Amino acid sequence: MTSLRSTNAASPRRSATSKKVLLTVFGWSVALVIFFPILWMVLTGFKTETAAIADPSFIFSPTLESYQAVQERSGYVRFALNSVAVAFGSTLLALLIAIPSAYSMAFLPTKRTKGTLLWMLSTKMLPPVGVLVPIYLIFRDVGLLDTRTGLIIIYTLMNLPIVVWMLYTFFKDMPKDILEAGRMDGATTFQEVFFLLLPLTLPGIASTGLLSVILSWNEAFWSLNLTSSKAAPLTAYIASFSSPEGLFWAKLSAASTMAIAPILIFGWMTQKQMVRGLTFGAVK
Repeated sequence: MTSLRSTNAASPRRSATSKKVLLTVFGWSVALVIFFPILWMVLTGFKTETAAIADPSFIFSPTLESYQAVQERSGYVRFALNSVAVAFGSTLLALLIAIPSAYSMAFLPTKRTKGTLLWMLSTKMLPPVGVLVPIYLIFRDVGLLDTRTGLIIIYTLMNLPIVVWMLYTFFKDMPKDILEAGRMDGATTFQEVFFLLLPLTLPGIASTGLLSVILSWNEAFWSLNLTSSKAAPLTAYIASFSSPEGLFWAKLSAASTMAIAPILIFGWMTQKQMVRGLTFGAVK
């Protein structure tokens, strides 16, 4: 009788352990599938052009000739500085616009608030090519083509709906009693936002800013169509290795690795803040 009870008690534990093992294996499998293209790109950058095309394997003699050719062809640093300026500049501008917008929608809603939020999100469904011609003509007429300012403006407009939605969600989860207590103590709207709301929602604001930086860094469509040389970021730098003579896979992989390395390192260093911000308000 005692043996039967022990067997029955051990069965759920074995089942839970088996599920945990299966979930772990599944998670690692998904991670490897997602990471494999990045790994393949990095390895291809250390091959010769001949090996990159004719020898698609993990066993090869590594060489730095592709990286040297990339460095000799164009200035990586100039493109990287453009990416940094545009990504962080557009993120800062988007936050400056989105914070008061999300505050008013979260704490001073009207009957049109939900409709406005849905309309803002619907603009992300519009293909960028559909508005390329009018934006290009406007930028040409006001002198914003091939400028960092032009890219900062267009990237801000591109990311603003997502930034507003995320901040609206974070602000909506804030207890209104805290803000009402501040009003009772005589706090102005600026003091209420700056001294109460922002410190309490800082994890959410940080994760929103990090996501905006990543989206701006990876944006290629607008950078290829609105820049040529002066303000071209790293996405345009990568595209420059596709020429009428063909694709140079080893050099293209080396250029791509150099372009994504900064944002990968940045994302790895800030992953805790991003996860903390994205789960902000999930547990009350």
